[in-house]
Amino acid sequence: MPLTLDPADPKAPLLHTRLIEALRIKGYAYSTEKSYVDWIKRYINFHAPAHPASLGAEGIRAFVASLAARDLAPSTRNQALGAVLFLYRHVLRAAISSEGLASEATRDLTARPDKRIPTVLSRDEIQRLFSALPIGASQLIARLLYGTGLRVSEGLGLRVKDIDFDQNQIIARDTKGNEDRVTMLPSSLVPPLRQQLDRARQLHAFDLAHGHGQVDLPGALRRKYPNADAEWHWQYVFPSERLARDPRDPAGPLFRHHLHESGLQRAIHAAARLAGINKLVGPQTLRHSFATHLLEAHYDIRTVQTLLGHKDVKTTMIYTHVLRQGAGAVRSPLDALPA
Repeated sequence: MPLTLDPADPKAPLLHTRLIEALRIKGYAYSTEKSYVDWIKRYINFHAPAHPASLGAEGIRAFVASLAARDLAPSTRNQALGAVLFLYRHVLRAAISSEGLASEATRDLTARPDKRIPTVLSRDEIQRLFSALPIGASQLIARLLYGTGLRVSEGLGLRVKDIDFDQNQIIARDTKGNEDRVTMLPSSLVPPLRQQLDRARQLHAFDLAHGHGQVDLPGALRRKYPNADAEWHWQYVFPSERLARDPRDPAGPLFRHHLHESGLQRAIHAAARLAGINKLVGPQTLRHSFATHLLEAHYDIRTVQTLLGHKDVKTTMIYTHVLRQGAGAVRSPLDALPA
């Protein structure tokens, strides 16, 4: 039986309905919405048939302990905790703080994620990877990620208005911290990006001629400007081949969304194998390589931090571990002995 918001009132709004409403009022991305709903369902099933309103902190601790026992990654466990806390704070309106959950059972959950050294390609490997990628959108996006340091979601979600050819810059919007930032536009990408925009414009004209041509807009812009979603400057630079409805509005209009990350991942994985690169390579590897190669070129780490959009320079510092610094740059006294 579906749970209601108030276990004592069968006519109260459904818990799932209020959860979705709260997530959308807060403006969470659809991917986050799906993840939060999934974790909250797991939490409810873990304690079934008890209603989450009757559980509180002790119920969260028990759920957290079960996740720790499964040896899930810290980032995964943190996301699960964030989802459950969202349920209590914004749906059930219960005063539960993450600090109040500190205990021997939950301490591991809120620990920092492991700081693993990122996979980075050499300049030679980058060239081999690009050569192995077929000419087209996947190769252009790969070059864009390496040439600008954009995240995968930022590169795929790039809109026409975000490319400034006059100023030779790209504006990354809807970033992790919901703050816009500026990165460079490599001169070598100008001609292929102009060609890509020509293809996207032709597709947009075709859509308009057939009664479509809309894209999803961030926040409440679609309600504020009802016709903006069909304007050229809001269109995606890398549009999908298919029209689709917004999963949050199944009865809404057909949209032209951007290309999906999975297609880019498959293309890069295949190209890495073809190029004989014996590393675990994905789209994010190109961003890691961008940062590392800038540091190798002696750019200031604060500059690299700004280009990557990192809140804390400690996050950017991870790339210094890939350079020949520390133990790798120190000559062993054994090697100093006469041969």
